[in-house]
Amino acid sequence: MQPDHGATKMTRRATDDSKALDAFLATKFEIDAMLERLAALSADHFETSPDEVNWGHVGTLNHYRAKLREITDMAFREGEHAE
Repeated sequence: MQPDHGATKMTRRATDDSKALDAFLATKFEIDAMLERLAALSADHFETSPDEVNWGHVGTLNHYRAKLREITDMAFREGEHAE
């Protein structure tokens, strides 16, 4: 009697999919934590008081914005990632 390779493939695929789900969720939780930290930092005006703001702060925020724009454009298929 021949072994059922179809069942082996299904079991392997289910295991691979389960591992993929675990990796996906771990990555999602990491992203959620980063977003939470960024939101808190933004709510605190990036730890900068109005009396301290200089062009260096503006440059730093523009850099953050550019990186976030790249991510949001990819996620929402906008900008250069529009279909």
